[in-house]
Amino acid sequence: MLNDYLPILIFIGVGLAVGVLPMVLGRLVAPHHPDSAKLSPYECGFEAFEDTRMKFDVRYYLVAILFIVFDLEIAFLFPWAVALKQIGRPGFLAMVLFLGILIVGFVYEWMKGALEWE
Repeated sequence: MLNDYLPILIFIGVGLAVGVLPMVLGRLVAPHHPDSAKLSPYECGFEAFEDTRMKFDVRYYLVAILFIVFDLEIAFLFPWAVALKQIGRPGFLAMVLFLGILIVGFVYEWMKGALEWE
């Protein structure tokens, strides 16, 4: 039974090695001489215009959430469209319900003014 999990453990080990090994090698091999110029934040070669920890407008996050929602919608629509003949009417109705819920969310965002920029 444990032999079934061996490929998964090997995959996890290789993934960890690919992620951690370059960082460890870089820390061991690369020169490390920080000074104030290297540690200072800059924007495109210039000093920072504002505080780097400035707050973003909440509309930025609403647009990001909208992007994620509609990106997930597309991720569900492609397999659904491919398998439409196999899933039949119940699958079609389930997708119509799913799209209806997304449309209600989109209309709510629209009515709240999340898509308006000043």
